[in-house]
Amino acid sequence: MGPESLILLIVCGVVFCGGGILLSKAIAPTSVNKAKLEAYECGIPTEGGSWVQYNVGYYLFALIFLIFDVELIFLFPWATVLKQVGMVALVEILIFVFILFLGLLYAWKKGALKWQ
Repeated sequence: MGPESLILLIVCGVVFCGGGILLSKAIAPTSVNKAKLEAYECGIPTEGGSWVQYNVGYYLFALIFLIFDVELIFLFPWATVLKQVGMVALVEILIFVFILFLGLLYAWKKGALKWQ
């Protein structure tokens, strides 16, 4: 397994992804009409303009939520095998949580957690 394997993997990945996109463009039926371009919200016709700008703070809040949600994905399997892996795993997870805590402090200091 040398560099040829890595190059082959990258080429196969690009061909597979690009081929799928090109195939879907060629096969998928397309039609453009006025009804498809309108915003749809629960079957109720829209009143006024449907293009509304949202504050970027909402997206930052959602990204911070996702970061800490993914943290929980790593904590649950770790908690189930804590007794088998011992003290080394405890120290590693404490470092992991500390780094995430530093990220939370940074976001708090920058005002990303203030609801607008």
